[in-house]
Order: sequence, then structure tokens, then C-alpha cells
Amino acid sequence: MKWKRRQLQDLVFLQRGFDITQAQQTVGPYPVISSSGVTSYHNEFKAIGPGVVIGRKGTLGSVHFSDGNYWPHDTTLWSKDLKGNNPRFVYYYLGTIDFKRFDVGNSNPTLNRNHIHDLPALIPPPDVQDRIAEILSTYDDLIENNRRRMVLLEDAARQLYREWFVRLRFPGREHTRIIDGVPEGWAPKSLGDVADVNRESVGSGFDGEIEYVDIASVTPGQINETITLDFSSAPNRARRVVKHGDIIWSCVRPNRRSYAVILQPLPNLVVSTGFAVLTPRTLPTSFLYQATTTDAFVGYLENHARGAAYPAVVARDFERASILEPRRPLVESFNDFAEPLLDQAHKLRLQNQKLRAARDLLLPRLMSGEIAV
Repeated sequence: MKWKRRQLQDLVFLQRGFDITQAQQTVGPYPVISSSGVTSYHNEFKAIGPGVVIGRKGTLGSVHFSDGNYWPHDTTLWSKDLKGNNPRFVYYYLGTIDFKRFDVGNSNPTLNRNHIHDLPALIPPPDVQDRIAEILSTYDDLIENNRRRMVLLEDAARQLYREWFVRLRFPGREHTRIIDGVPEGWAPKSLGDVADVNRESVGSGFDGEIEYVDIASVTPGQINETITLDFSSAPNRARRVVKHGDIIWSCVRPNRRSYAVILQPLPNLVVSTGFAVLTPRTLPTSFLYQATTTDAFVGYLENHARGAAYPAVVARDFERASILEPRRPLVESFNDFAEPLLDQAHKLRLQNQKLRAARDLLLPRLMSGEIAV
């Protein structure tokens, strides 16, 4: 059988998702998929899996896959009818389309399904779809396996931090007096006492390329992409210099927890001024990273955020945040355990970047029939 030249609606018919607020949700097994991906889990579903979801508003054109039943959010379009095609093939195929060029929004990017259903589509026979999906899924399975390993590594460090420095079940606690809720020898500090905030910026006379990180590219715990730009044409916000061991925290909408630790960065890495860059001075990165990503710390930022539409904090809010500095031997013991975990997670993250690059290089060649399978 030959590949058929058809329209996108012959590959998949897309339907607008269903609105639901956090307050309307009850925790359950079904993912609620928004334009930015899985945002929560609900006890009801609206679509039977497997299925494909693309961003309709906000993160326009992002493509997501669900093996099981799911709730496609109102900010998405979902695969109401896969037309008998392999669901994973459809997912990969949609990933080759630049949906951003069909943006019809003004202030908020918006995708109209009626503008994309008649796009030309080259559709292979079912057996070819299956083989293409299998090849590409191999990459995604490796990526997912690495992601799960990263979660376990990060969770191990987080659990030890909570055990020692939140629950105060640290080694030697039975011989340590607690005075006003603080172990003897531990020092209450402000974050500004133990770290610099926004220590270095790029000078206006800089010349050359930068690797730029904006707020949209950071999700809890990781930088998802960087953009290579000539500094002369880069956004005015591309100014914050980051170094190995720094922690970046988005000042806008802190409830989204857009933060990441910087490890072995490129020498020309620059982040948006929308981030607060925390540079450790007296505490190691492994400790400070845990201390500035707890629920209590996030709650502090949320309580100090100003503005209705885009609540945000400023550098001074970070500097004034409370930090409890334990005795040096205890901090060093924690760092001996947690720093290697950070390093291992970083290496896995780099592996995933290479796997994604290899997959994305292969993807359009498979989808065009250039590579026979």
C-alpha cells in the first residue's frame, strides 16, 4: 500500500477540550491535560485513551499523549476521532507541524481547529504507522526511564532534607538541646546572609552569542530548552549571568514553581531578568536548593507576591526569606549524600537532551517517507 495524500482531518479529528477548575477537581487516577501537559489528576475523565492532545491556548501547539483515559482541558484540542490510525503515530505526526503559525490570538496565543483540519497530510498505511511509532517510542521509553530515575534521585535528597532539617530527626539529635524550636548551634538567617541574589549581569558592551533561558522554558526542577541568540538582537530581559551551582527562581507566579539548579552550564548561558539568581555563599548548592524549594518557602513567596494578573516577587523578597543554618558538620554530611544525587540527575538530564535531539532529527524523515521502514 502506498502513502496517501489527504488532509489532517483524515488523520485525526480534533475537538475543543472541557473546562474545569482546580476547585472542581477531586484527586483521582485520570490526568487533566492542559496546553502545558499534565497539571493534575481527577476522579473523572472526558476522553477515552489512548489519545492525543495539542495546546489550543497558552502553550500553543504543544503535543501530549495519554495511554489511558484522560480529561482534556479547555486550553487544548483533543483527538475525538483517530480515524483508525495508530494513536502514537498521530502523536508523532502532529509534533512535526508548526501550529504557532496559525495563532489567531491577540494577547494570548490561540489555535482555531477549523484553520488546521484542512492542512495537507501524508498518511502511510497502518503497518508503516506501527513501525514508525515503534521506532520513535524506543527513544521516548528511554527518556521516560531516565526521567523516573531522576525523580527517584531528587526524591531521595528531598526526603533526607525533610528528615534532618524539617522534622529535626538528624544524627545526634538526642544529645542536642532544642531552644525555642531551634536546635542548639543552629543559626536563624535570612537568605541574603547565606547567598547572593542577582550577583552578576551581562554588560551592555557584550558582543557575541548567548544561550538564553526564559521563564516559559523552566518547569519545576529543570530547564527544558535554551535559545541561541546574538546578544545584539536578544530581548532586553536577557541579562542575568549564571554559574555552576546557582539556583534560578521565577519571580513571576511563584506558585508555578519555575525553578532549577544550574550545573555545568555553557559559559555563555544567560537567563531572563524575570528570574532571581541565587548564588550560594556559606551553604552548599545541594542544601540551599532543598531549602528554597520547600512548600514553606513557596508559600512565603506566594504571600509576598504583588499584582493581580501577574503576581510577582522581587529580589528583596528572596533576600529577606528566612533560612535556618545548621551546624557545619551536619550540612557537610548532607552535602556528601545529596551532591552526587544532583550530579547523577544532571547527567541523566543531559542524556535525555541527546535522546530528544536524535529522535527529533529522525522524526521528519520518517514522517515524510524519506526513510523506509
